[in-house]
Amino acid sequence: MSDNSTVMGAGSPLSGEVLPPVKTKGRIGEFVSKFCRQRMSLTAAGFIVLLLLIAVFGPFLTPYNPDEANYEVLMAGPSADHWAGTDEYGRDILSRLIDGTRLTLAVSLSAVFIAAVLGTILGLLSGFYGGWLDRLIMRGSDVLFSFPDLLLAIGIVAILGPGLSNVVIAVAVFGTPSFARIIRSVTLSAKETLFVEAARSMGAKNGRIIWRHIFPETVPSIIVNVSMKVGGAILAAASLSFLGMGAKTTEPDWGAMLSMGRDYLSIAPHIVYFPGIAIFLTVLAFNLVGDGLRDALDPKMKN
Repeated sequence: MSDNSTVMGAGSPLSGEVLPPVKTKGRIGEFVSKFCRQRMSLTAAGFIVLLLLIAVFGPFLTPYNPDEANYEVLMAGPSADHWAGTDEYGRDILSRLIDGTRLTLAVSLSAVFIAAVLGTILGLLSGFYGGWLDRLIMRGSDVLFSFPDLLLAIGIVAILGPGLSNVVIAVAVFGTPSFARIIRSVTLSAKETLFVEAARSMGAKNGRIIWRHIFPETVPSIIVNVSMKVGGAILAAASLSFLGMGAKTTEPDWGAMLSMGRDYLSIAPHIVYFPGIAIFLTVLAFNLVGDGLRDALDPKMKN
């Protein structure tokens, strides 16, 4: 009989050696790996981080006082002194864009956050309990879905009155139904899983089942939908400000800057170009990040 050492390798479990544990990539590591492979989404995420830094440190980055008028350089084009030119009051456009970043992001992110919270709660309750509560929430969502988003927002602001706080409410209202419907769909699927049935059989209360077992399953969908909705919220807020229903004309809001500059489009188009480019790039960045998050979080996507 041959020696066992010649039959069994040194790394074989039968040789008596303890093999090192096989390292498996965690869910977070797998998500980061998938997301980093998407160059466009990663670049867009870097742009969003830059915007957030500008929003935080904006007062220290503006080359001029964004509200200070200079009547000696009215509607001056881009130059070494004013990289983005000046507006009809001689105010530096670049300084106003930098200062307005905080205002634009604050309005859009606040609206989407409120919509996400309300929509998640409604979606969880609708999907878990069903019955008349489900029908009531879904029919209410259908009513809101029947209105175009911007038209609904205009109607709400017309009732509440102009102002950024009312813009936040309006954008949150038309954003809530989409969160509710998406979270309801995930909840309907999650409540039929074995671990939820096991928790129910062990006597867990409905509240615990919803928040400890079902809610974590909805987090990826919430993250993706939030990132996709921010771009739409920026467009809606800018549109309302453009129509004179949002920020005041004296505030450095990107939509308000567009509204003020349209009267001078033929003689000083740069007043409109730069805020328009800022809105375009910001919305595009959030949409690209949303696509990347969806692909990285969707288990059906190929590696």
